[in-house]
Amino acid sequence: MSQNQNSAGRAVISSTGLFTPGETITNEELVESYNRYVEIFNADNAQAIAAGEVAELQPSSVEFIEKASGIKARHVMTKAPILDPETMAPRMRERSNDEPSVMAEIGVKAARDALERAGRDVADVDAVLCAASNMERAYPAMAIEIQQELGIDGFAFDMNVACSSATFGIQTAADYIRAGNARSVLVVSPEVTSGHLNWRDRDSHFIFGDVATAVLVEDAEMAPAEHWDILGTRLKTVFSNNIRNNFGFLNRASPEGEGKPDKLFVQEGRKVFKEVVPMVAEMIVTEAERLGIDPQALRRLWLHQANAGMNRLIAQRVLGHEASADESPTVLDTYANTSSAGSIIAFHKHHEDLSAGDTGLICSFGAGYSAGAVFVRKVG
Repeated sequence: MSQNQNSAGRAVISSTGLFTPGETITNEELVESYNRYVEIFNADNAQAIAAGEVAELQPSSVEFIEKASGIKARHVMTKAPILDPETMAPRMRERSNDEPSVMAEIGVKAARDALERAGRDVADVDAVLCAASNMERAYPAMAIEIQQELGIDGFAFDMNVACSSATFGIQTAADYIRAGNARSVLVVSPEVTSGHLNWRDRDSHFIFGDVATAVLVEDAEMAPAEHWDILGTRLKTVFSNNIRNNFGFLNRASPEGEGKPDKLFVQEGRKVFKEVVPMVAEMIVTEAERLGIDPQALRRLWLHQANAGMNRLIAQRVLGHEASADESPTVLDTYANTSSAGSIIAFHKHHEDLSAGDTGLICSFGAGYSAGAVFVRKVG
């Protein structure tokens, strides 16, 4: 397809795709592994702990995890090394430059699922955006590798807005279509979040899981009969250190920083809750009103899957009442936090029962702070 179209288009979501890793870690398995690590650490550091030089580690529990997050299990790419108290990190074979990278491999699987559901041939796709929290490498862009693996003739690039990457990607893709610069764009979010998680941190060792999603954003004129009109989008960012990950290529130029916990995921959970909930709720309500949509009449909210408590409160502020599981479905319990992919998984798994004319919201929020809202209406 030509990247330079003669006229602007109307952007819609034609389909979504999902890849789920085959291995699962339950809370029971995770707690058993973590508590074994705590026993070993406390025993190895008994004298320093007694002298007050080292803090004694406290065990975790299934009850603590589920109360704090609502998470019961998570999918991961490599289970055994994460549960090994001597490792407690994913371990994957390093691939040669002639092999598909891990992110490209799972991203392609999600993309093909989306293309198949829309009955779309790769020859019709103009662009690929890889929108994810953690890129496997600096360059070549993961998106270009995914483009190559799919056989798409067009352009591709990576974008990172942490947990909001997918919704930012959807608006970017929609803008290309509205401007007439593309007719079909794949937004792919391969999230191997297990790699940036500190599995030895009691307050966060349960948070993340691995997955890949894809969203096919297209001009309405070429979309399948059943699709979702994109009624409007709104993005917002506010700088905050309350969610941070300092891992990057410059770590190798700073040996004193290697191995420090803050080179992995860290957050001030209570501050995040207090600051993000009102910011996101206000953004949703304000944008809905600007679009002429009654926020309390939204049929379904597909919210970011990070914390059950945050979702409950945001949904309540938007809808004006405690949301039911039908109004605000969750996949957090079985997938955990999958960063930018979470709201897309919720939409992917919980949209087919809606009727033509129903209006809903795909919304993500996270580090940055960043927040993205995509208002959609079912057609067909």
